[in-house]
Amino acid sequence: MNEPLPDLVATFRVRRGLFRRETVEAGLFELDDYGCVLKSDKVFEPGDSLAFDLVMDMPFDDIRAEGLKGLITERRKHCSNFFYSIDFKTNSSEKDPLIADKLRRIREVLDKKQSLRSRRGSGGALSGMREMA
Repeated sequence: MNEPLPDLVATFRVRRGLFRRETVEAGLFELDDYGCVLKSDKVFEPGDSLAFDLVMDMPFDDIRAEGLKGLITERRKHCSNFFYSIDFKTNSSEKDPLIADKLRRIREVLDKKQSLRSRRGSGGALSGMREMA
């Protein structure tokens, strides 16, 4: 869990005062069928509910899974930030098959990006060794 997932952020709104709200972008560090792990400097407690969107940055059109709801199950402090483990509330994806489809699409693209990165990373090490020889 050292690096955030490539080109994927969670956006959510938090209340700042009586009438003001702030939109926050947080990096995702894990994503699966059941939930995700995000890192933010905003303080939440385990048991809190969070409504958020997942946005994957793409060259032409971003993939957006909007209206997700999750339950914060764990909080771990890291420097001035927190890692939050979030379980998706099942009714948010079951009610809207479009959300489930978008999540599936984000996971597919993410797997491809990570696969390409790992191949590029291992290939770069070999070419570096060849240059040294």
